[in-house]
Amino acid sequence: MKPPATRIGVIGWIRGNLFSGPLSSFLTVVTLLVLYKTVPLFTKWAFFDSVWFTASEGCKNSVGACWSIVTQNLRFLLFGFFPYELQWRPLVSLILFAALILYSSYRVNWKKSLFYVWVITLLVIGMLMKGGLFGLASVETTQWSGLPITLLLSVFTMVVAYPLGVVIALCRRSTLPVIKGLSIVYIEVIRGVPLISLLFMSAIMFPLFMPEGVTVDKLIRASVALIMFTSAYIAEVVRGGLQGMSKGQYEAAESLGLNYFQTMRLVILPQALKLVIPPTVGILVAAFKDTSLLVIIAVYDLLKTTQTVLSDPLWMGFSAEAYLFISIFYFAGCFSLSSFSRKLEKELQR
Repeated sequence: MKPPATRIGVIGWIRGNLFSGPLSSFLTVVTLLVLYKTVPLFTKWAFFDSVWFTASEGCKNSVGACWSIVTQNLRFLLFGFFPYELQWRPLVSLILFAALILYSSYRVNWKKSLFYVWVITLLVIGMLMKGGLFGLASVETTQWSGLPITLLLSVFTMVVAYPLGVVIALCRRSTLPVIKGLSIVYIEVIRGVPLISLLFMSAIMFPLFMPEGVTVDKLIRASVALIMFTSAYIAEVVRGGLQGMSKGQYEAAESLGLNYFQTMRLVILPQALKLVIPPTVGILVAAFKDTSLLVIIAVYDLLKTTQTVLSDPLWMGFSAEAYLFISIFYFAGCFSLSSFSRKLEKELQR
């Protein structure tokens, strides 16, 4: 016997998810009213009354959004102070980055060769950005800016901080007092200070302790600060996963004659890391957004190039449009990470 039409199909979904009870029905109606009031106004402002390709003077007479701040300054927003005639190089680097991340998102490609693919691709990206080889003009890192800096630092932070956090978590659970104590001190000190303090120390204080004539690139110092901060939080999340493993897992590995490293690599870590995928991805999403704090130490990431455009008297007063534009990139990055984590969880549950 077929179920009633009100319990299957679109009607069934609406009834089960939007009007399943008094509270659900009330919240659905309120949400629909808010959308009814706001969406038409936003659409009118953002699209119908907006201007796209005029000079700044044309925006001052417009009642809609001034997307001209994006179209007229697009190359500076994306690539900042990178030499104008060489901006094809960061563009190619971004395409390689996107292709590398897309290729790595499929588990079928998770082989030993993937490591070499990452190394080769990152070397090519570094050569394109820095230059100095194969006839490419050299570009100092002080001229690197915009979206490439945001992606470079965020991806590098995630790739290095995750395995480092796993190692620190294992050290935190070590039976050796010295290793365990140092891990605890590291985690508590790093988590006890805000990221801004670490960035300030890396940019301002660290060079003061270096020998005369010895300098470390600001991007490297900023990367180290981001990696230290992120790895400390990942370590605590992974430690929670390790504590959730039953004693029987260790005993089973021991009965098979596995040593400590084999036990961790083959038995414990695969299960523990699977359990902590959601909180780990949450930390990585936060790390991706934390790159926007680099503006404090004058690293010209995507946010800093946007602020530079807004400081131009010709474009003052159009910050909403500029920040909406760069929010698309941050949302795309965060949503991609979240979608990948959901996909990975489903695949690992099979």
